[in-house]
Amino acid sequence: MTRTAFTEARWPALSYAEWKDTLATVHLWTQMVGKIRLARMPWLNHSWNVVLYVTARGLTTTPMPDGDRTFEIAFDFVEHELGIVTSDGGKASLKLRPMSVAAFYRELMGRLRDVGITVDIRTMPCEIPDCIAFDEDETHASYDAGHVNRYFRALEQADRVLKRFRSRFCGKSSPVHFFWGGFDLAVTRFSGRTAPKHAGGIPHMPNWVAQDAYSHEVASLGFWPGADMLPEPVFYAYAYPEPAGYAQARVGPAGAYYHEALREFVLPYDVVRQASDPDQALLAFAQSTYEAAANLAHWDRDALECEERLPR
Repeated sequence: MTRTAFTEARWPALSYAEWKDTLATVHLWTQMVGKIRLARMPWLNHSWNVVLYVTARGLTTTPMPDGDRTFEIAFDFVEHELGIVTSDGGKASLKLRPMSVAAFYRELMGRLRDVGITVDIRTMPCEIPDCIAFDEDETHASYDAGHVNRYFRALEQADRVLKRFRSRFCGKSSPVHFFWGGFDLAVTRFSGRTAPKHAGGIPHMPNWVAQDAYSHEVASLGFWPGADMLPEPVFYAYAYPEPAGYAQARVGPAGAYYHEALREFVLPYDVVRQASDPDQALLAFAQSTYEAAANLAHWDRDALECEERLPR
């Protein structure tokens, strides 16, 4: 296999325009599963109880309580199935295919009942303006298995590199996790100091949730597949509160820039994918944007950072 073919296999080309309809549908499917986790898990600061995690085949809830047993829901973007398993041997699945959000909602709740689980969720999506309740949404109904698998392979690589970056920090940090509200993979570092109260205003999300998420100073890094206002997949980085001079900071690699509307640094996924060393390109973005935030906000970097230890 040539180097170009090997890189393409690991970091596949992604076109937002080609899979935007599927993306919109799958985003809503993940929100349903995430809301089930929200309904069953005890609250953790910064909403860490609601997130999904990348697996070798897709995304999972990890085990959730159902009385004195547990159950797990996982998206398999290789075989294109959604699976439900319980700790007492229950098992159910549904095939991921072109189907409306409302149909997916009915099938998901039906499969849960098949294994003896009843759960109520709020059916209005989060963080999406002008949205439709899950059980009424016959508009979003696309599923292109090829594009979903390509996205998953990109997500897998992003997850791997972000975990490496996570290992360089010994202060408080989130795990690398998937927020179904924004459909982004993220890892967040904390300075340890409290932050000004967040204004909130995120669509269909209580202000207190955003205020809890940003209760302390952060430098956050993530991967996002894009939207109509930025129609390409990107890596992003931001600081809250944004220190003076952050937007003018010099960050790498070439191709990274500060997006005024998002108030974030962004690095197009294609820049990483086409780099001679994609891992190092992404790590350069991660490190330089973190240093811009930490230096300008006067974080105690000596106390918060640690030496990276790679596996042998």
